Amino acid sequence: MLHIINKSPLDRPSLDSVLRLAGSGAVLLIEDAVYAATEGHAAADQVRALAAKMKVFALTPDLEARGIADRVIEGVAGVDYGGFVDLVSEYPNCQSWL
Repeated sequence: MLHIINKSPLDRPSLDSVLRLAGSGAVLLIEDAVYAATEGHAAADQVRALAAKMKVFALTPDLEARGIADRVIEGVAGVDYGGFVDLVSEYPNCQSWL
């Protein structure tokens, strides 16, 4: 399953929920959720914990739009819009965490 998170972990508990409930698959951070994938962010340790159990991706255009593309933590892979489509195709089920 592909878990898509679009809200900042400072705004919503989606990242906590995925960490607690998701057993396998991949996580894609988009929109304001990409902040969690950066060094120094309060949720960086949660993202590292996710990356230890499943693949974690962050949408590169969202990282770039926020000026944080150079601070992505190890274990998080950047994807462009084409990569987003590839992930949706690769995983038969997608769950958007709102």
